[in-house]
Parts: sequence; C-alpha cells; structure tokens
Amino acid sequence: MKKITWIAVFFLFGGGLVFSQWFGYYPYEGSALDAGLGMTWIDNQTYYTISFHPDIGFGKFGIGLGINLLYNADTGHIRSQDWNSKYDYARILRYLRYGHKGDRLYSRIGALDAERIGHGFIMNFYNNQLNYEERKLGLTLDADLGYFGFESLTNNLGRLEVLAGRGYFRPLYGSQIPVLKNFAVGASYVTDLDPDSWRKTKDGIAEWGADVEFPLVKSKLLSTLLYADYAKILDYGSGQTVGLRTDFNPLANVLQCGFAVERRFLGKEFVASYFGPFYEILRQTTVGEVWKFYESIGGKPSNYLAEVLNAYFKSLGYDVTLLPEDVNALLPYISDWRVNKEMLLPMMTEKRSGWYAELYLDFLRIVRVMGSYQMVDKQDNSGMLHLGAGLSPSIPFLALEASYDKWGIGSFKDMRKLDYRSVARIGIGYKITPYLLFYLDYLWYQEWNDELGDYGMYQPRERFQPRLAYRYNFSGF
Repeated sequence: MKKITWIAVFFLFGGGLVFSQWFGYYPYEGSALDAGLGMTWIDNQTYYTISFHPDIGFGKFGIGLGINLLYNADTGHIRSQDWNSKYDYARILRYLRYGHKGDRLYSRIGALDAERIGHGFIMNFYNNQLNYEERKLGLTLDADLGYFGFESLTNNLGRLEVLAGRGYFRPLYGSQIPVLKNFAVGASYVTDLDPDSWRKTKDGIAEWGADVEFPLVKSKLLSTLLYADYAKILDYGSGQTVGLRTDFNPLANVLQCGFAVERRFLGKEFVASYFGPFYEILRQTTVGEVWKFYESIGGKPSNYLAEVLNAYFKSLGYDVTLLPEDVNALLPYISDWRVNKEMLLPMMTEKRSGWYAELYLDFLRIVRVMGSYQMVDKQDNSGMLHLGAGLSPSIPFLALEASYDKWGIGSFKDMRKLDYRSVARIGIGYKITPYLLFYLDYLWYQEWNDELGDYGMYQPRERFQPRLAYRYNFSGF
C-alpha cells in the first residue's frame, strides 16, 4: 500500500512535463502554424534543420503535416536516410483525424502515440513512432452506436503488422435507467502477423480478451466505472484484472482530474499490456534485451526455454549443433541474436500479482499532466512508467511539451536515468515575441544498428535540436 501511495504522490507533484502529436492525450483545440530553422547533431555529424509543422483544425476535422529537412554541413546534401523510400514521403502526413478518442465517431491516420484498446489490459499506450528513424503511418477507427460499438487499429498502412479490435454491447441501453443503461460487455482481439518482417517465417502472435464494465455513478460532476478483464495469449497463458476508474469535473471545466487503479492477477506465460509502449522495440530485438525485460517482471530461465530457442534458431537456418542445452550456458552464445518477444514468454514460469495506477489532471485547459505506473508484487525492478504533459500554446513567454517512458524501474534513481530502457522527448521554448520562439528539442530514443554485435541491435540515441521557430495559433475554420 505504501508503494501505491508513493505512486499517487509522484504523479501529482512529479508528473513531468506532451503535446498532442507526441502523447496521444486529447489535443488542444484550434490550429497552429509551426516552422523553424535550427541545427541538430547525429553521430557526430552536424545538420542544419528546416522544419514546417502546421496543425489545422476545422470543426471535427484536424490535419497535421511534418516536413523536416536535414542539410549536412560537411557534404552539402540533404540527409538521404530520411528520404530513401516512398513511405518516407507518405510520413509527411503526421496525422489526419476526425473527432477525438471517446467521441461517438473517431478516426485517425498517421502517428499513433499512445493508443489503447478497451481498458488497456491487452494494448495500452501503444506507440507506432517509437523507432524514430522508421516511424509508421497507422490507422484507428472507433464508433459508438449506442447499443453497440467498436474500436480498431492497425499500426502500419505500409504493410500488415499489428491489427487490433474490440467490440462491445450495451444490452440495457434502451432502458430508462440512467446508470445501468451504460452497462457493457466487450471482446477484444490483437495480433501481430509478422513480428520479424520475414514473410517466410510463421511467427505471428495473437491475444484475445473479454471484459465487462459497470458504471456506478455517472453525472456531469462525477463518473465512476467498475470493470474487469480477462485476456489469453494464444498458445500461452492468461490473466485477469479488476479495476476502478473515476473522473471528476468539480469546478465546471476549470479543473478536471481522474484516476484509475487495478489489481492484476497474472498467470504463467502471460504479460499484462503485451502490446505496450515499448512493443515496437521488443517485438523483434536481441535475446539479451528481451531476456532482461522479462526478468524485470518476474521471468526466470528454464531448460525448456533453451529447447524452444534452439528449435527456433534451427528453423531459421542457424547452426545450433554446438550450442549448450543448459539455458544459463546458452545465453552468452545467443545474447545478441535476434528474437521475437513471443519466443521468451516461457520465462514467465510462475503466477504473479501486481498493481496498475493511472492519473490525469487538467487545469483550465492550460496545464495537463498524465501518468501511469505498473509493477509486479515482490519484484524489485518491475516498475513501468509512462508520463506526459504540456502547456497550452496560449501561455505567454514559455512553451513546454514532453513525454517519457521507461521499464525496469526499482527506485526513483532509476526513473532519472536515461538508458536502453528509456524513451524521452522534451521540447522547451522561450517566446521572444508572441509568435517567435527560441526552441530546444531533446530526444532520447532507440535505433537499430546493423553494425553492433554479430546481427545488429538497438542502441540509445540522443538528439539536441535547437531552432528558431515561428508559431502562430489561430482558431481554424
């Protein structure tokens, strides 16, 4: 209980500092034109940057573009890695949306920064922009038709990878009972058809779930929802969660806040929010990195796991004849080999329980803070953190937006350290005039490097991007 109290205090006073295109939290209304000149450094190379980022809203519709040109100061050429495929040009469209998440009809094409299906027990804060150099163009479509509705998502319109959907039914919707008419039952299915991008291998992963939600209170000032979820990873284990979500609007849109708390019961070979904020990295990376991730949430090696890995690598044509059968002796040989997140699920050899907490705060639509934290009981390094916040563009002198994700947290010191378990984006600007800003973008992200190890691996990258920006906010059309 002390840990849960500490989590709530941290969210309230240390929630960090995300703008709509980064975080996926409901965006500020209106439109903005953002353009700038600056510099950035990548692999000890200096680039001049030219950026053009308009956000235009008209009614329910919104569109955002993102054009970034990096001019190499040494070679005199535009950075070719950013424009070497047709898909790079398609990513000029940052997003095209109708409505907002939670509306009767909502759709978004482009960047999916923090997507959730249902209550998040299967997919929570999923981000298709995590690999900064290979950002994807995704699609979400949600509809609430009263008696029934659905949520749907695909992470990549360039090729079929992650597909997600949830349908729900409100059997009492036609009744006159104010609260009970929102009682709902739902079913979800999420799959990754090809985690390793090799069509010749059959390595897809799928998870299905069922849920029920029961509104206890629903009014303009207060709404409270009790819910329960069951999820099953095909060919592996299952888990359950029971949660309570409460939203407050005590000061007539001056202050809005809410929280959710869940108690989770996790079976063998099961992981809550399998499709989480780090999925785009963990879906296909080195054995060593996936191994560390599962160890952090209570996973343990076994000789059965060694058999699974030997069989997997043999199916890919690797020479496994000299590999040891003992799992502890095996790891040093294969730690930098590529593997799917699914292949190491047998590390979860024991049942576990844990907590999930979430908090958001919106003051006058000027300051917004949101965070979530999850952990496994009696597992010191099981903490996973998601933070995001932003200041309204209408605030004078200062512009600020940021997001931060990290897994493997055991203490507050771990939260403050950026490493291979972290992704962070921070933008700070000083408004020289109402429309002219000196702006600094800081990015800490993970990038695949084919030259590391025998088969390549992810490594942390750091970018500082100072720029002089012109930002004009207008009301739209």
